[in-house]
Amino acid sequence: MSPRRTLAITRKEFLHIIRDPRSLGMGVAIPMMMLILYGYALTLDVDKVPTIVWDQSRSKESRQLISRFSGSRYFSVGDYVQSYQQIEQAIDSGQAILALIIPQDFAARIRGGRRVRVQLIADGSNSNTATIAIGYATSVMQGYSQAVMIDRISRSGGSLIMASGSRGFAPAVDLRPRVWFNADLKSRNFIIPGLIAVIMMVVAALLTSLTIAREWETGTMEQLISTPVSAGELILGKFLPYFAIGMFDVLVAILMGQFVFRVPLRGSAALLFGMAAVFLAGSLSLGLLISIVTKSQLLASQLAMLLTLLPSFLLSGFVFAIANMPRLLQFITYLIPARYFVTLVRGIYLKGVGLEILGLEAALLALFGLSVVILARLKFKKKLE
Repeated sequence: MSPRRTLAITRKEFLHIIRDPRSLGMGVAIPMMMLILYGYALTLDVDKVPTIVWDQSRSKESRQLISRFSGSRYFSVGDYVQSYQQIEQAIDSGQAILALIIPQDFAARIRGGRRVRVQLIADGSNSNTATIAIGYATSVMQGYSQAVMIDRISRSGGSLIMASGSRGFAPAVDLRPRVWFNADLKSRNFIIPGLIAVIMMVVAALLTSLTIAREWETGTMEQLISTPVSAGELILGKFLPYFAIGMFDVLVAILMGQFVFRVPLRGSAALLFGMAAVFLAGSLSLGLLISIVTKSQLLASQLAMLLTLLPSFLLSGFVFAIANMPRLLQFITYLIPARYFVTLVRGIYLKGVGLEILGLEAALLALFGLSVVILARLKFKKKLE
């Protein structure tokens, strides 16, 4: 393999990228736009849940309970309603997701040390949001109940006689949760690293899926075939410019994650770039393979989107947990290279772990890259067909 001929092909491809704004935009502008768009749009956080209240008690105790909801960042307490009909209208129109209904005898039961039931109505059309919101509301209610119990104990001088005559005590188990790796439970810290992997996979395959096919469609492949350039030199020369662009995109994505989205990088930056280079080599080679097989830019771009975008989004663990998928789909995810890179990136970003933990994923990712490179080389024949 001649470095001189390889660099000549590389220079030719660089000139084509510079002269073609579409290729340059696809290589640099689109990844940045996707990172900004999806980085802000994709979120699993449930904050400021629209909540309405029907306070039938209108007492100091009910206002204390409501203040716990309004003082939480998870709820946005809005209108006060006077009937179930108004609650139904608010939920139907999307003005509210939760409705808190406080009974008329709320204050009397609280003062008398008796159990009181408070109703919470949730809009279950979005089951994920409703489940999380109910969990937040349950936590607020538990905090209020504990405060009421402590207040009773302090008023009774350390012992509390319930209405039934039994003695009340503090809970036997005091659960104190501690969150590792993402203490603020921000979904952005979880999404941005995975998003980097998905963007790399999609853009890299799209970039190189048009290279060989473009040469065939424009008729310049015949000229390249007539030159002394070997098949390996041609593929490598086509590969190198997009690899350089892809690594620049990785650098920009990491810097944006650090300074724009404030996602902490706890692990080794060198390891992150190394694994990104391996993954990028495989993704670019996949695009070259598609371009070699199809010989059509339109078909190549469509096939690249089909083989990269949907699997990377749906089957890589980027958004949906693989453990929750049907067993058949879980087996299929082992064929998705983005699965391994998403695991690697999140491990490096959030947990700060290295190859001692992520060695298997790194090996499988390297196997994918090597296999696709070899397959692309074998499929490309320097001859007219």
